[in-house]
Amino acid sequence: MRNAGLEETQAGIKIAGRNINNFRYADDTTLMAESEEELKSLLMKVKEESEKVGLKLNIQKTKIMASGPITLWEIDGETVETVVDFIFLGSKITADGDCSHEIKRCLLLGRKVMTNLDSIFKSRDITLPTKVRLVKAMVFPVVMCGCECWTVKKAEHRRIDAFELWCWRSLLRVP
Repeated sequence: MRNAGLEETQAGIKIAGRNINNFRYADDTTLMAESEEELKSLLMKVKEESEKVGLKLNIQKTKIMASGPITLWEIDGETVETVVDFIFLGSKITADGDCSHEIKRCLLLGRKVMTNLDSIFKSRDITLPTKVRLVKAMVFPVVMCGCECWTVKKAEHRRIDAFELWCWRSLLRVP
């Protein structure tokens, strides 16, 4: 992938004055472009460079997400699936940029961690400061993982605040 020449191409989107056309992590690659033609060009470049080193692009795992209407794509006679969202590095990415479902998912994971810690919170042998440290170390990081990328509306902000309040009330056994 490093030799695919993606950095030299003009295809991509402008972020802070820089042209970005791909995100890579381990064996996951996300290509980005302003137009369908640019995206096709990037994908074909990746496919060609992969074949040069004996790798084959898996069309079944290749997905296209667009913010507008898009035509049907075929590569080597196989149709490339069009999706409205996808998971990248554990986060759900949507065409409209809505993060409400991702925030709900993280809050549910946090609630699950709190529930799993319930027996510890009931224990009279563990001090309150230790219990507070457990919440800060084990619950909040689960909820806030990836929050730097969220676009938070007032409703979600209230939901996050309500979750934090619920955590402290649960910890203190306040009904």
